[in-house]
Amino acid sequence: MNTINSMTGFGRCEMITEDYRILVEIKSVNHRYLDLSIKMPRRFNCFEIKLRQLLKQYLERGKTDVYISYEDYTDGSKKLKYNHDLAEEYMHYFKQMAEDFDIRNDVGCSVLSRCQDVLIMEESTEDDDRLWELLKPVVEKAASDFRLARSKEGENLRADLFTKLDKMSEYVEQIVNFSPSVVEAYRAKLTDKIKETLMDSGLTADEGRIVTEVTIYADKICTDEEMVRLTSHIDAMKNKLLAGGTCGRELDFIAQEMNREANTTLSKANSLKIADTAILLKTEIEKVREQVQNIE
Repeated sequence: MNTINSMTGFGRCEMITEDYRILVEIKSVNHRYLDLSIKMPRRFNCFEIKLRQLLKQYLERGKTDVYISYEDYTDGSKKLKYNHDLAEEYMHYFKQMAEDFDIRNDVGCSVLSRCQDVLIMEESTEDDDRLWELLKPVVEKAASDFRLARSKEGENLRADLFTKLDKMSEYVEQIVNFSPSVVEAYRAKLTDKIKETLMDSGLTADEGRIVTEVTIYADKICTDEEMVRLTSHIDAMKNKLLAGGTCGRELDFIAQEMNREANTTLSKANSLKIADTAILLKTEIEKVREQVQNIE
């Protein structure tokens, strides 16, 4: 029996060393297709394509949010940059101002260093390959935990669906077993009605006519085809669940077909017991439809 995955899951991995801290969190909810959103520091933007390719190895459907944070504790993460050309330009204008206004030029290093953009604190540029080698294993571990969580939830869904499908089979069997008695009850009621009507006239009931009427009635309320198809759909869904893999869309389609057969059965029901059982059957099918929406 192969694995089946829920579309709801969560995975987290944090890597902390003396030099850096990387945190990756992945969570997902139901969605018809794969909707992948990644929020991360700007320095990781160059890895977006790689990240998407990597994450697609772990999921195929679901609205998935990925959060990445990064802190660099190394002294080399920032550095001071001296803009010589700009400082030289400042000094040129300070000298010109002294000459223009006949004042003393007393600009020293401390004054010049405070001039805008002469000294700049900037982030050091790290090697992209090194950053990717730091980030990749953390993402892989978070994604692995995320997939494991979805797999565990998927097994719970499979067990629950099998329980519901077995319950549906019981309702189908009840309808099949009770249908002949409805026809017999109609035959007896029709015969009594005709005999009562003809009693005073001295005529006898036409058995051939009664058989014809009962046959027409039985054909009108017959749900044999619906029950056969429902049984087939139940078996098909069980087989899909056992096969595992990405089967959510197929299961949803089968559930829609189940609902169609149940609606037809309910519309044909001419017995309170069959109608009540058909309603219970429809209720169970709706529960199944809700659950398969959670399967990848």
